[in-house]
Amino acid sequence: MDTLCRFTVWRGTSSGFIAMFSHNGVPIHSMVCGYQDLASQQPMTLDTQMRIASMTKPITAVAAMSLIEEGSLGLDDKVGSYLPAFETSLVATGNERDASGEFPTRPASNPILVRHLLMFASGAGPGREEDSALVDHWDTNGIYQQSGGDLTSRVTALSRLPLLEEPGTSWRYGFSADILGAVLERATGQSLPDIFQERIFTPLGMDNTGFLPPPDQRSRMATVYVTNESGELEPSPLRFDNDDWAPGGSGLVSTLSDYMRFALMLWNGGEYRGARVLKQETVDNMFQLHVKEGVLLREGIEGLGWGLGLSVVADAEASVMPDNDGDIWWSGFYGTTFFISPDTGLTGVIMSQREPNEHAPRPVEVFLMQGLAHAGLRQ
Repeated sequence: MDTLCRFTVWRGTSSGFIAMFSHNGVPIHSMVCGYQDLASQQPMTLDTQMRIASMTKPITAVAAMSLIEEGSLGLDDKVGSYLPAFETSLVATGNERDASGEFPTRPASNPILVRHLLMFASGAGPGREEDSALVDHWDTNGIYQQSGGDLTSRVTALSRLPLLEEPGTSWRYGFSADILGAVLERATGQSLPDIFQERIFTPLGMDNTGFLPPPDQRSRMATVYVTNESGELEPSPLRFDNDDWAPGGSGLVSTLSDYMRFALMLWNGGEYRGARVLKQETVDNMFQLHVKEGVLLREGIEGLGWGLGLSVVADAEASVMPDNDGDIWWSGFYGTTFFISPDTGLTGVIMSQREPNEHAPRPVEVFLMQGLAHAGLRQ
């Protein structure tokens, strides 16, 4: 594993990696290689902070399940009860514009529920399942494309876009977690950063995790790189940075040890070192297959389903990933991933900072490391 990492850095396809693995709750291996910043040759360390992007989504889901446990939120609550703009929704009946330039629609038969947001089955786009004018419409009008505003105002703007399918019928990698974040803010009267801090970060001792800090407080953060046309790494323009608002589906900065605390809390049924964030039965519900198939098929990944805010391996034999049935995992856009394997007791967090694009090689290293960890455990 260490050799693979060093070779990847040496050949210039990644700036560096940090990784940690635990077995039955006990850390058994950590590794670090490469550079936090290539220009200054500042080395990567186990304490380097990284943008974790979509690994924010499981944290939003845990916060939601915490509120559901205490009765402040319900799985079958209507989203419109918290965000009135979603009281009525339109579902597109076609993915292309009609003669008038509009998308044909009909009223949704079912309201969007909190459950649908956690299942990523709200109908909110854009998703990666197909290319169409409607998907492009969602891309053009997504929460990052808006000129400004907080999470609620950006999510409210999404309510004016036609849903891509009936709520509750199909998994889609869209803005469900962001809508959920706005629901949490309305249900509690708190900001999403405060909800995370109170319910997750403080109890777990995740002292180095939070939304993107101001530029003068980023000295511990790794530079995000992108591969240029010549195949060389250069700093990314970071199109998805959020300096003045807090998304529900992205935006957090964390460290290896902090996210391992979060992962071990889930592995241990909601408790880490005496701090209980969720009940065992709540975690069990999150790990159930609420969506049995079809997750990330367009990415060439088969055998994957979805729980509540997390992916669940439904068929390890069909999966190209090194995993087992019932394993939990999710990744971030810039090259971070984590996994929990209940059957083997193995938990891992792997972090790098390389933005994918058409010039970059496939990011196989993190999955090879995961496979090596599984193989080493079997030995």
